[in-house]
Amino acid sequence: MRILLNNREEEFSDKSISVSDMLILKKFSYKMRIIKINGTLISKDKYDSTVIHDGDDVQMLYLMSGG
Repeated sequence: MRILLNNREEEFSDKSISVSDMLILKKFSYKMRIIKINGTLISKDKYDSTVIHDGDDVQMLYLMSGG
């Protein structure tokens, strides 16, 4: 499966994976983040049930605070 992840082409061996699985595979561990798939915001409670398919455009942004 090929997806666009943060504007870079990524390839995974499975035909589809959950958002949670992608976070583990890519070692994205920071807790404060926003994930969009094809422009749709995915809430944190849906990471296990939301599936990423071949050709999807996935955006994962870290939220930072400071002052």
